[in-house]
Order: sequence, then C-alpha cells, then structure tokens
Amino acid sequence: MPPIRCLVTGCAGFVGSHLCEKLLAMGASVVGVDNFFSGHRRNMALFADHPGFLFYETCITATGELADILALHAPVQICFHLAAVVSVAWSMEHPDWTMQVNYQASERLHAVCREKGLGAFVFAGSAAEYGETGLAAIKEEAAGPDTVQASPYGRAKYLTSHLVEHSGFGASLRCFNIYGPRQDPGSPYSGVISRFCRQALADEPIMIFGDGGQTRDFIYVADVVDAYLLAAGLAGLHTTPLRGVFNVGRGSAISILELAGIVAGVAGSHIAPRFLPPRPGDIRHSLADVSRLAGATGFAPQVGIEQGLAATVEWMRSEATVQG
Repeated sequence: MPPIRCLVTGCAGFVGSHLCEKLLAMGASVVGVDNFFSGHRRNMALFADHPGFLFYETCITATGELADILALHAPVQICFHLAAVVSVAWSMEHPDWTMQVNYQASERLHAVCREKGLGAFVFAGSAAEYGETGLAAIKEEAAGPDTVQASPYGRAKYLTSHLVEHSGFGASLRCFNIYGPRQDPGSPYSGVISRFCRQALADEPIMIFGDGGQTRDFIYVADVVDAYLLAAGLAGLHTTPLRGVFNVGRGSAISILELAGIVAGVAGSHIAPRFLPPRPGDIRHSLADVSRLAGATGFAPQVGIEQGLAATVEWMRSEATVQG
C-alpha cells in the first residue's frame, strides 16, 4: 500500500514545519506549500531534501494553482491547512487582506479539497475566534454568529471554522497559545513566549503589554502536532477523521506576569520586566475547555509549561550560538 499523501499549507511556518517533520517520520509523503510571508526556509532544513517531501512556493490565494498541485500529485488524502495571516496586530492594520487570506482563500481551498474527494481536511482555527467571553473555561459553543471577535484575524478564522463545521467535511482545531522551537522571536508575528525568551537571553528587560494580569492557555508545539494527527485519523486508536470544531490547549491558564518570571528563571535573567501600553485587539483572559477533543480522541497534552519553556530556551540558545 502506498504511503498516505498529505497537503500541508504553511509548511515553512512554526507549526507547519513541525507537522511536516512528524508526518515524514511516520512514513507519509508531504506536498508542502508556503509563500514565506511569515514562514522561513530554515524551518524546512531538516526535511527539505527528504524523498517524501515536495515543495511549492505559492500563496493560498492562488486557488487554481493549488487545484493543479492536488491534481498533479493525486491521490492526496489529507489537507492540513495552516497557511494564514498569523498576526492579530497586523490584521488590525490590514483587515481586507486578512479576510482574503484567512477566510476567502480558505473557503476556496476547502471546496477544492472536497471536490477532489480528499478524505480529511484539518484547518488551523484559533482561540481568537471567541473574543472576550468572560468564561472561566471556553467551550466550542462560545463562538457563534453574534460573537464579536476582537480582531479581523479572529473574525476571519471564525468564518472559516464555521464553514468547515457546517459543511460536514473536515475539522477546525481552535488552538490556543502555541509555543516552542522555531517560533521566530525576531518576527513581529511571533508569540509572547518566543519574545520573552529572546529578551531574557539577551539580558534585556522582558517587555509586557498591559499590566501582566492577562491569562493565557499555552500549549507546546509537539502536543499541537499530535492533535492535528488525531484530527486526521492518523494517531492513536482514533482512525476516523474528525468533523466539527475542537479546542486545542492544555486546559490550564497562567498570567503573563507569572510566565515572564518562569522564562527569566529558566534563562538565568535577573532583570525586572518593563510594562508597555496594552495592544489593541488583545483579549484579557483565554482558557480552553478541551473535553470535546479528549472525549473524541483521548487527546492529553504531554508537555508541561516548565518543561516546554526549558526546551524552547535551550533551542534559542543553540540558535544564537550557530548564528554567532
């Protein structure tokens, strides 16, 4: 039996590159797509020459080209759709382009995959789809037609998740705050943990937007990759692709100020943090209820925050040594 063939959009991105690496290690073949808007070639270094990997440099807005790629490499059984405008702040300044990429192009790709008979479609949703809920733990039902998202990024992600859920074809994984190796600390689109790690390792003050009382549910990238595999029916005892919307997080929250303290301790920094004005579009509290995914697949995150932060800091130290 030939290996399973997957299309991965955003394959040079932070999460996409980890997903490609894991798929190839499992024996799958991967057709990767990226335009390097926020991804990097260096993220593909460990698998770019793998015989099971093929790469196309293009944007997901080029729907016709994506359809041709699927036809050329048929049969493709699974599409993992991770390519997107990934910055909330950038989306506030570029709402129209964010909607074109994160919703309209995603809608067209979903239709093409369904038309070509793929067995699974897994979309990278986001916790930003919920807006400010005020809930202690957010269930998937908390995002609906009347939800007011805090950013164009969150709105576009919600529209695609809604489309996927109500089409009956595919699953949307609403990932909360992902962190780990390969998350670019120098990028304006990077996550808070990668920025904190860079600042602490450079003996600079950790820069906190707002008062640091914001809380987030952070999940390590390897755990997110496991969730993608489960959603596609490629892991564990669950062999049927999921349908619908599922939260992906640890199910526990930590304040940004506490997070900064842990990062500083792991990095060996003793410099006090510096506080900046709050950023527009940021929500105050975010915590995932992950019971739906756990019930459907047995999903359980394996990496704790201290362990994950230690691995992330060590990776950043090694990267600095190589670049230096």
